[in-house]
Amino acid sequence: MSSTELPGVRSTAESTLQVGGARLAEGEQLRTDRLPGLEMAVRVRPPVRAGLPPALFVHGLGGSSQNWSALMARLADAVEGEAVDLPGFGWSPPPADRDYSVTGLARAVIRHLDASGRGPVHLFGNSLGGAVSTRVAAARPDLVRTLTLVSPALPELRVQRSAVPTALLAVPGMAGVLVRLTRGLSAERRTRGVTELCYGDPSRVTPEAFAAAVEEMERRLGLPYFWEALTRSSRGIVDAYTLGGQHGLWRQAQRVLAPTLLVYGGRDQLVSYRMARKAAAAYRGSRLLCLPEAGHVAMMEYPEVVETAFRGLLADAGGADVDVNPNPGVDVAVSVDTRTDEDDKG
Repeated sequence: MSSTELPGVRSTAESTLQVGGARLAEGEQLRTDRLPGLEMAVRVRPPVRAGLPPALFVHGLGGSSQNWSALMARLADAVEGEAVDLPGFGWSPPPADRDYSVTGLARAVIRHLDASGRGPVHLFGNSLGGAVSTRVAAARPDLVRTLTLVSPALPELRVQRSAVPTALLAVPGMAGVLVRLTRGLSAERRTRGVTELCYGDPSRVTPEAFAAAVEEMERRLGLPYFWEALTRSSRGIVDAYTLGGQHGLWRQAQRVLAPTLLVYGGRDQLVSYRMARKAAAAYRGSRLLCLPEAGHVAMMEYPEVVETAFRGLLADAGGADVDVNPNPGVDVAVSVDTRTDEDDKG
């Protein structure tokens, strides 16, 4: 549950550029898709050749489509990638109905996919985006070919202490208190705090990426709906955690039919590493990638490892002409664990 725009760890492109204020990696494009009551910015990575299967990337709380730039660049020869800025985040304005619940955000993703006609897609989600993507895959299996979840926000009985401040944003009136308490914090200090919270090793963030994140933080803090989007989205996660029955996220995880890759970081301070086994048992036929040194955003810290693991998933799911391991220096066979708790009992 990241709480601001995050800096990238390393650039996978030669340079970045700004279009209308938005930072784009070399080769990326940005467009705005408009539907009644919904407007979303979409970061596009044109495929290297025609005929590649479509993929959609969904960021976490307070993040943006830019969180996926490194991984999208590495997969440009395998999928036709697009990453959305969820309503109220990145360069997308708030939704007209101000619905930031997990269901509301999932509905926005479904509307986007239905309108674009790109489904079924290889769907990726991080943190809040993981919960949203799970709901999409459970409700509309016809829209999802495979599901890749990086530290998905799923209900935990024992929430990590470092995740409590994010959960407190859901308490009515707490946003105003936090605004007053943090009024004196500079954008640089806020960005550094988020980096230390979300990365397993903050020193991996380059000075250039950190400076860009500070600039983006300043822009976001100036938006009139910044705190509303953050608090209502936080409340949406907490509400989703309390739902039971068919609407519970764990129950919906069990309904997912798409082949699933789960990625967890051993240094994640927001989603507990201990949830990995439970998730692997919930998503049928899933494969599990555990990265002991990664934090909450493994696709940004270790994009090359996540890339290789996804290529394996894609190949097993029937992807054509897939280079399973384009990085011979990365031994994913050691990191990918496809066993579930039931296997261990056997």
